[in-house]
Amino acid sequence: MFNSRYDVIVVGGGHAGAEAAASSANLGAKTLLVTMNLQTIGQMSCNPAMGGIAKGQIVREIDAMGGYSGVVSDLTAIQFKMLNKSKGPAMWSPRVQSDRAQFALKWRELLEKTPNLDFYQDMVVGLIVEKNKIEGVITGLGNKIYSKSVILTNGTFLNGLIHVGDKNFGGGRVGEKSSTGITADLESLGFVSGRMKTGTPPRVDGRSLDYSLMEEQPGDLNPGKFSYLENIKPLQSQTSCHITHTNSRVHDIMASSFDKSPMFNGSINSTGPRYCPSIEDKISRFSEKDRHQIFVEPEGLNTVEVYVNGFSTSMPEDVQYSAIKEIKGFENVKFFRPGYAIEYDYFPPTQLKLTLETKLVENLFFAGQINGTTGYEEAAAQGLMAGINAVSKVFSKDPLILTRSEAYIGVLIDDLITKGTEEPYRMFTSRAEYRTLLRQDNADIRLTEKAFNLGLASKERLLKVVDKQEKVKDFVGFFEQTSFDLSEVNKILDSVGYEPVPQKGKLAKIYSRPNVKQEHINKLTQVKDYIDKHNLDDDVLEQTEIQIKYKGYIEKEKNNADKLQRLEDIKIPDNFDYNPLASLSFEAKEKLNKIRPSTLSQASRISGIKPSDISVLLVKMGR
Repeated sequence: MFNSRYDVIVVGGGHAGAEAAASSANLGAKTLLVTMNLQTIGQMSCNPAMGGIAKGQIVREIDAMGGYSGVVSDLTAIQFKMLNKSKGPAMWSPRVQSDRAQFALKWRELLEKTPNLDFYQDMVVGLIVEKNKIEGVITGLGNKIYSKSVILTNGTFLNGLIHVGDKNFGGGRVGEKSSTGITADLESLGFVSGRMKTGTPPRVDGRSLDYSLMEEQPGDLNPGKFSYLENIKPLQSQTSCHITHTNSRVHDIMASSFDKSPMFNGSINSTGPRYCPSIEDKISRFSEKDRHQIFVEPEGLNTVEVYVNGFSTSMPEDVQYSAIKEIKGFENVKFFRPGYAIEYDYFPPTQLKLTLETKLVENLFFAGQINGTTGYEEAAAQGLMAGINAVSKVFSKDPLILTRSEAYIGVLIDDLITKGTEEPYRMFTSRAEYRTLLRQDNADIRLTEKAFNLGLASKERLLKVVDKQEKVKDFVGFFEQTSFDLSEVNKILDSVGYEPVPQKGKLAKIYSRPNVKQEHINKLTQVKDYIDKHNLDDDVLEQTEIQIKYKGYIEKEKNNADKLQRLEDIKIPDNFDYNPLASLSFEAKEKLNKIRPSTLSQASRISGIKPSDISVLLVKMGR
């Protein structure tokens, strides 16, 4: 089997590994996915959901780039919700509740149907490196598998250690052993490693819960979907989630046993996710709060297993059980398994280039939690980009680097490489300075052409996006050029609380008012006739409304992005020597030499680099 040399070897079959393998193989590279367990490809280790605030935007971007996460999410969803609909469109974030078992099965099914992709079940324990260039991997069975590039997507498995109270044992996920050997190998090559921690809540028997005491959380009345593919259809029926809350009794039980928590007694020293703290951490840090939300999420359609979102914990099992029984609706709860914390190795991502290739070893790429991120979506995005860039390197093509104004994926990778992270990194809309441009509704417009040029999107898919853009442009033009009927418009204005207008004007001026929604404007005879004549779908109607209502914000962000792009276009040579520049401070030289920014724009985002430092570099570059 291993006589021939692969173009790309992907190590690990989680969300990063699955997307890396898919993009690599779909780009024509001979690809091997090596994982310790072929039954857990695409496994949801934590909550059974995809998307959410900023994360939903990432899934739509992955789909626009030809990745599989959106497709798998849609095909295995049991509930769809568009979060933040009460806010502006930059904040709208799609989320699905998934069937955990079906999610992993669908991932494996899609990967097995992907040409150029082989599979092998074994642990990778070492790397084959010659003259600072990757040559392949060594497996636990002693096999040497040679490859032109390697992508490491080891998740929480690198020297993983699971904690439940005072008990701890090796593992990358409950019931699965940890991965050993790679950390030591990388450290021997000069890489710096660290330790991070994450946790997961108990899983419980849904038959033992009293849902009548909880608040029901149904899906959207008209559910959407992640994928832009036409053959993927929205959900026809949905399953509800529920909300309940902790209380002072829960808090007292947990607080009285803090000395038994690995989080507080010194058993765990690594850094956990600040934005997704354990329940004991929340009780300790926010002691003034008398309750915290608990989201009760079904694990699938054909199981009674329930995920207790918001109750992540590493407490002893008896403490977990005593406390959770005090939550309304959980009085008779039965455990399937307790919550636990897990520590694992990661490698600070400042050791990578923007392509996710390592600086120390050529053709070696890192993606996912090995880079210090947390979350399926962040991992999948990195896997997609690592797969694309590994193939580009092997086939001597230009790399793909998405900028901060092009995609949340660009924000994610730039943050990691330029700023690094000392805690599990999670994406938020607030991290993106151009979030009005990076909406979930326009990911196809932003990225499909790039995917087509790479070979990941079909011509039909590109033509569909071009058609959508043209229809939106024409419809916006119709609103800007067409005068409204005074009596019809004033009826609408009166119905939404506005004073009547005394004279005719353009439709766009009326539509731009905050209270005038699509359902109102579409009642106008002129608008209804235009929609019917041009057979406009919901995507075009939504895009048009956003373009008209938020025109000023969008144009302002585009102008700011264009200004930044000028610095983005000024490249810094890979071997540029900062040391002779006397006007640069010692700190600036140290940081620039460590990060090795590829553009002046990236250099400007490094912590501690001042505008005066950028001015020095501009002069040096002859600008």
